Amino acid sequence: MASNLAIDMSLLENAVKISGLKTKKDTVNLALEEFIKRRRTAEIISLFGSIEYDDNYDYKQERQREL
Repeated sequence: MASNLAIDMSLLENAVKISGLKTKKDTVNLALEEFIKRRRTAEIISLFGSIEYDDNYDYKQERQREL
C-alpha cells in the first residue's frame, strides 16, 4: 500500500544515521515497531498494583496437591 506522508526529513535523516540502517523504509519500520513496543509496555506497567489478591489463598498448600 503506497502512502504519501509528510515526514520531517531532518528527523528521518537523523534516525537513519542513528539506526545504522541502510534505507529510510527500514528506519521508519523499525521506529514504528519500537513505538508499538513502548506503548504496549506502558500499558502493561499501568496494570501493576491493580490485581486484587485473595488473602486466604495458601500457595504452599497448592504445592502439595497431587497432579
